[in-house]
Amino acid sequence: MSFSSILQGLTAERLRFVVIGGLAAAAHGSRRVTDDVDICYDATPANVRRLAALLHEWKAYPRGIERGLPFFMDERQFEVTPMMTLTTTEGAVDLLDMVKGVGNYAKCRQNSVAVTAFDIRFRVLDLPSLISAKRAAGRPRDFEHIPELEAILELQRRGSSDDD
Repeated sequence: MSFSSILQGLTAERLRFVVIGGLAAAAHGSRRVTDDVDICYDATPANVRRLAALLHEWKAYPRGIERGLPFFMDERQFEVTPMMTLTTTEGAVDLLDMVKGVGNYAKCRQNSVAVTAFDIRFRVLDLPSLISAKRAAGRPRDFEHIPELEAILELQRRGSSDDD
């Protein structure tokens, strides 16, 4: 899997998205390993059209579904499935139009910061919002991750107050 090829593809197509999962946590300094790219996407028709075309090019297919069943990636998938977990030729991608504890793309964008990784500039949820999203998701693995994220947030706060 290549995080960089996924991020390069998304940014090259000028898609509007915010990275929201483990990769966002890693951008803030988390040591936890992730195997997919989680994004909240802008659900406007033009953005969805470009995203669907890119995923079609990447031969996207639902994760956990037996291969060979009928599936066609196009804009209609986003109307009936606003949250998708996909495998692609570039790696695993999770797509959400709404993030529990944060909101839609506009809210995620508002609560994000720009980072540069893999020589690519993109946006990730800020730490307070990432913590809120993990709490709202309510999964055991998310609850286990929260103490580390809170510690990173506290270190950041201490660092910024030392600079004042």
